[in-house]
Amino acid sequence: MLEVLNLKVSYGAIKALDGISFGVPRGRIVALLGANGSGKTTTLRAITGLAAPEGGRIVFEGRELKGRPTHEIIRAGIALAPEGRRIFANLTVYDNLLLGAYFRRDQPALERDLGLIYDTFPRLAERRTQAAGTLSGGEQQMLAVGRALMSQPRLLLLDEPSLGLAPLLVKEVFHIITRLNQRGVTILLVEQNAAAALKIAHYGYVLETGRVVLEGMGAELLANPQLQQAYLGDEAEASPPPLPS
Repeated sequence: MLEVLNLKVSYGAIKALDGISFGVPRGRIVALLGANGSGKTTTLRAITGLAAPEGGRIVFEGRELKGRPTHEIIRAGIALAPEGRRIFANLTVYDNLLLGAYFRRDQPALERDLGLIYDTFPRLAERRTQAAGTLSGGEQQMLAVGRALMSQPRLLLLDEPSLGLAPLLVKEVFHIITRLNQRGVTILLVEQNAAAALKIAHYGYVLETGRVVLEGMGAELLANPQLQQAYLGDEAEASPPPLPS
């Protein structure tokens, strides 16, 4: 469904991505793992047209995305729930959700999708007229995902959905991600919580300083001694040591 081939992105003299390649098959959850600064968010920004690649290809359903503006990429079927949620705090939950469907004109289908969002996230239904800035952190994350889903994506990009959430909410968010995938949404999941991500991911890639250093089935990576030592151990630090390539 999505192919990223030898992708390179730089910020001035800093190489954020140094020729990474990976794929996201239709109907799967693929995890991108790595420490802060490894290139995970830059990858999502490049896919959505928010960062300009200097080399490589981004192919979605057979069409080249590199160089296309973000609004065209969204119309093509890709949506992003960004790190930090970035909801519109002064707008209601309902208005935030409608902004996710700003280019849609199919009103009956839009109302149907709103109903599906409320079924998936009942707390958003309860708070639909409430200002989004008054929601809890977990509810704001649900709103960010719901807003992305309102564009009817075939590929959903999730950037650190567990960031800043209590353990019980992390478990709930990952349960919701699994349910969305079971409904047919393909998901590219960027996450520092490697253990939680690999428990639900079909396949995973580990980034280190802009390069892919490990890849494999989710269960295989979860059992990988290198990954366990660097990311999954009880004593793992926020910035784990480099993994050998």
